Amino acid sequence: PNSTKESPMHEPVHYIKRIEEKYAKLGYDAYEWIVNEDPPPWQPLLKPLSEIRLGLVATGGIYVTGQVAFHYKDDTSFRAIPKDVATADLRATHFAYDFTDARRDPNVVFPIDTLRGLVQEGFIGSLADYAYTFMGGIYSVRRVREELAPRIVEQLRAERVDAALFVPA
Repeated sequence: PNSTKESPMHEPVHYIKRIEEKYAKLGYDAYEWIVNEDPPPWQPLLKPLSEIRLGLVATGGIYVTGQVAFHYKDDTSFRAIPKDVATADLRATHFAYDFTDARRDPNVVFPIDTLRGLVQEGFIGSLADYAYTFMGGIYSVRRVREELAPRIVEQLRAERVDAALFVPA
């Protein structure tokens, strides 16, 4: 539904008004929030977590020092982040959230240290060689569906992940 319509679904999501204002300042038409009536397809894990290879996909605009930062308007690119990256080398940029905390500790939107710890403890079998990040808040759902998502899925398949953790910012 159009974001100007009243909807109980939107009431608990406090940042929608801020995102709508941000898009308006960038010159976009009123944002049409997508409502998916059908539940997402469910695929149960075929083996225990302690045996899976986990992929990480995050929308917080995280990149590594030396990589090109994300742009501010409809950037549908992504960055491949090595699983052994030094946390001190991670950077954040995003237009739709206050990334002050993410710059202080990228794990708030990109929990790489937590996941590495879970692998070390044996709770998760292993991490994919690369995590994939992009800047969420992309205005065009079509571009996400047709451009960005297929490219990330292709990378995850090439990494032979059993499951992926998606972390929204």
